[in-house]
This record gives sequence, structure tokens and C-alpha cells, in this order.
Amino acid sequence: MAAEQDDEEKRHSVSGMTTTATIDDPASQGAADAPAGPGRARAWQPNATYATRPAGAGGASRLERFIEAMITMGQTGQVFGEHGIGKTSTFLSFIPERFPGTEVVLVPAANLTPDDLLVNAPVREDSSGELALAQLIMRQLSPGRPFVLLIDDSLQAGDTIQAQLMQIACDWTLGEHDLRELGCVGVFLADNESLAETSARRTDLAVLDRMVTLRVNANDTAWRHTLAQRYPEWNLREVFRLWASLSPELRGRLSPRTLEHVLDCAREGFPLAWGLPLVNGVRLALTESGTDRRPGRDRTQEILDRIAAALGVANPDTVADPVRRVLRAAIRNRWAVLLQGPPGCGKTEITKQVVREEIGRDPVYFSLPVTNVEDLCVPVPTPDGTLDTLLTRSLLGDEPKVLVWDEYNRPKDKATFAKLMEVTQEWSLAGRPIFNLRAQVALQNPPYHLGRKLLVSSNNIAQASRFTVSYEVRPEDIPANEWLIASYGEVAETALEWWKNDIDDEAREWITKRTLERLIKLHLADQPLHLGLIYLGDGEYAPVPLSKLEARLADHRVIGLAEIAREVDSWEARLATASEVSTEGTDDTDAVHQVFANAEVSQLERHADVVVRLLRHLPPKLRATYLVGQTPEKQKFWVDALKRMAGR
Repeated sequence: MAAEQDDEEKRHSVSGMTTTATIDDPASQGAADAPAGPGRARAWQPNATYATRPAGAGGASRLERFIEAMITMGQTGQVFGEHGIGKTSTFLSFIPERFPGTEVVLVPAANLTPDDLLVNAPVREDSSGELALAQLIMRQLSPGRPFVLLIDDSLQAGDTIQAQLMQIACDWTLGEHDLRELGCVGVFLADNESLAETSARRTDLAVLDRMVTLRVNANDTAWRHTLAQRYPEWNLREVFRLWASLSPELRGRLSPRTLEHVLDCAREGFPLAWGLPLVNGVRLALTESGTDRRPGRDRTQEILDRIAAALGVANPDTVADPVRRVLRAAIRNRWAVLLQGPPGCGKTEITKQVVREEIGRDPVYFSLPVTNVEDLCVPVPTPDGTLDTLLTRSLLGDEPKVLVWDEYNRPKDKATFAKLMEVTQEWSLAGRPIFNLRAQVALQNPPYHLGRKLLVSSNNIAQASRFTVSYEVRPEDIPANEWLIASYGEVAETALEWWKNDIDDEAREWITKRTLERLIKLHLADQPLHLGLIYLGDGEYAPVPLSKLEARLADHRVIGLAEIAREVDSWEARLATASEVSTEGTDDTDAVHQVFANAEVSQLERHADVVVRLLRHLPPKLRATYLVGQTPEKQKFWVDALKRMAGR
């Protein structure tokens, strides 16, 4: 059942596998010219965009017509087109529909090693019982029924693989195996030929002379119809008109795949900008070309606001508790998401915590600096004379799984980025689906932090746009304070009071929660605190003064919630006097307000009675701030506290 649900999800996703038909949109004229033909009737699901079947919706897009022609002719087809326009998904949805009983064998070329397709291995002859050397072929190329071979990302394969692909493309053979005898009825190679996204061009005339090549753009696939089916509650006609009105450069940046991610963010109530990818650590901007190679006008906010208006939804700047909300949405919706944040802010720990809460088990965790795709899957000979894909044990089993790719932009080798495109896009490895995979989370650092360059790898837009949400994590987004208090008690509360009140914003950037924990541990071990600061070399440490922290830890004389609770009668009298003196309050009012605003939920709950007693003496405008932009847990506490205050 889970596998059937996965297939259904991919069938209605431009980014996962898509397209079912072309709709009558002015920007896609020519895509629905041909009649449907035998066996081409398509189920129609009414939606807000198209309440009835649009004229020509049962026809074939230009790419679909090309696929059908190549299969009929028995010719190898080569398809080039920009990323994110639905090339791969057209094959995966159209072929089984047009040719019932025919399977699409998707082979991501970027993920192949020379021994994946074909390998020599000893086998025992049935007649003589002797061992003999035989060529074993990838199991997917012998599915036992008619199949179309789609070699995706074909330009990203290495030189040896390109030579193997030459034989497949020219003769539909591989080694001693004739693919036609194995059931192959079509061979296609697909990729984006832009050198910005691939490392090679196919120039060998011996190969090119055996192929029919089609270049496609977004108007040659049926992505509009697909999005209309994916979001049946929204009328997307205005969104489609807006997209068609953009310049070619902006349409390339806001590809159909990226537009789908923007719509997914809108559906979840997230800022729409989170659906734009992070390319080399920087949010992709919808910017027009300027003159003299200078960037032109940045239309990102304008375009996203117009999309939100067309959908009738808000486009907020942010949301409360963003990291946990993104992670929960990813697991609920089966997304791949990217979290980029500075070192030590708690990305990995909060991801593991949320995954445990949502699926009841730890995530499947891989750290990219020590992981190759070859560590995840390898080809192995099988008794039936084929090569099967052996997955690492953590990817097997029926239980739900969430994949975490930690240090995502610090791969063990530069080819890993390209090789991981299969799993982040198709949710499979070497063509083998990962069963019950609920979400994928990539965690990475930005290229620069605190004015220093970090040793991270570059990516391109094709790799970056695989993620539904790309979020830039701020230290304040992750509630590590509660964990510190639970782990280290009063010492952590004192250290947090220093971090919140005694240093400026620049110093706080140097003091990550990881650094704060080191400082606490050093204090408990009676060691000098400065040793816990980030060491910059040549005897220099992070430029953060520690004298006030040392003073707080020495005598614990701070104004915090615990101290106010011990002298609650005095503080209540002082606040009552302050409310009589001024409607704005006094310094005592500000002190209590600051303590309430900075307190963690566990501290507030521990002293809930004290909070309620003092809350009624604070000005209404200060009380209102406790409900704005807070996490759900903190909002719940303050709602309950205000109810109790009103009932006193």
C-alpha cells in the first residue's frame, strides 16, 4: 500500500515524476495538436483551475509525441531541456499509460560506476558443471516484460560509462546481451546540456549518428495540467498567466519544478521564498538581466506576492518555530528539504528530535564527508545471472524512514552531489526505490559565516532545486535553550541570562549553543572559560568578553525568574506602584517584562503562579507581545496565564 501511495504522489508532482496531459493554455499552443489515438483516453479529474475537460486536454504534448514516435520507429531518442520542466516525469507517466504493460526502467547515469551495468563473473555451466566467465547485466534491464530504457542525467556519467552508453544507444546491446531480446522497446537519453549543470557534451559522431535529438522547453510538457491536478482547490489560471508573462530568463529561474515548491510553501502557510533554491548558499533571486553585466531589478518579492494574491493566501515574512514546522511538514508531505545554518546552532539535534517525535524512531543518518553513494548501494551477482542492487541495511525494512544528509555540502568527493540527485529527486538508489521513505533532510553550513569562508562545495541550480523547502536557519530558530536548562540546571539559566542580556548581537553570533554548552562544562570543571571560545589561531580566540559571565557565575546575583519568584511579594508591590505612577510602567516594569520575554517555557511553567500574580500589573501593550511570533508551546502558556489572570 505504501508503494502505491508513493507512485500516486509522484504521478501528480512536477518535481517527483509527473505530467499527465497538456491543457489549453495560451503559453502551450502546439502541445495539444495531435489527436489522442488508440488507447490514449485519459481520466479527467475536475479541479478549480479546470472544472471541465479543456479542449485538447486528451492530446499529446510535443515530448509525448516524440516518445511515441521513437518507440514506434525503434530509434534511440535523445532529449535535451532545462531543469525542472518535467522531462523525466513525462516518460514515467506517459509510457505506462500509452503502452499498457510496458515498464520504464530509469537509470540515473550520474550514479553509475563501470561495474553497475555489466560485470564479468564466474558462473557454473548447467551442462558440464564447470565454472565459466559470463557477463552479468543489471537486473533492471531484464524485468521480464516490455520496457523502455531511460538513461537520465546522461551527460553526467564518467568516461567509462559514456563508452558503455555508446553501445546501448547505437545497437541497443550491452556486452553480449541484446536488449531487444530482454524486452526493450525503446531507448532514450535525457539531460540538460548546459555546461553550468553538466561536465561534458556528447560529441562522438559514432553515437550521435544513431540518435534522434529533440530539444524541449516548458511548453513541450504538460506541467500546467499536472499542477492543476496537484492543487485542485486553487484556480491556477492567474498563476499560469503571470508565469507566461515573465521574461525567458525569469521563467528559467522560476522553473515549473520551483513553482511547484513555491505552491507547496503557500499551501503550508510558509513564506513563498522558502520554495526558491539556495544556490551556493544564496537564495535564488528572480532578477532580470541588467546592463554591463550588472544585475537588473530584483522582482522576487513582487512576483511571489502576486502569486500569493492569485491564490488568495498570505505571503508572511516568517512563521513561529520555523525549523520544527518545516521538518514536520516534510514528514507529513513526503518532501526533501534543505536546512542551511551556521555551525553549532543545533540543526542536527533538532532534526533527530523531531524525526523521533514524528515517526517513533531515529532517522537514517549519513554524514557526507565520510559517505559515498557506493557506501549505500553496490551491484552484486545473483543466481539468475543478473546484477542486483544491494542496499545498506539501514535502508531496508518496512518501518518508516527519514533520511538525514548531514554536512550535505561537504561531500567526500565532488561527484557525490551529482550522484545524490537520484535519491533526492527519484527517492531511489541505482533504480531501486527506498521503501517507506517519508522525508529527506539535508543539513549544511553557509559558504561564509562571521566574515570567514567555510570549506564547503558548490552546487548548481539543478541540484539545489531538488528541495521543496530551502530554509536559512538562524540560531534563535532552534529551541536549544530548554535542552541546556534541562541538562545543566541553574548554571545554564545563568549562562543564558548572560547570553541574552550582557552581550551584543555580534558577540551572540560567536557564542553558538554548542559554544555555550562548552562554557557551562568548563565552569562546572573549574576551568578557565576563555578556553571554550572558538580558537582562531595564533593565540587568538573569538572576540567575546567573558567578564560579566564570570561575575554572574561567581555570585549568581542576577535578576531572573527564579530570583523574582523568591521575592514575589516585593516585586508585586513594586509593580503595583509602577502602574499607579505611569501607564507605561517604570524600570521595575521593564525588568520584569524582560525576564518574562526571555524566559523559556520550562521556567515559566515552574513559576506559573508567580507569573499570573505579576502579569496583571504589566501594561496591556506589554502583555500582548507575549503572544506574537512565539512558538506554539509558549503561546499556549501565555494564553492560559492570561485566562487565569482574568479569573483572579
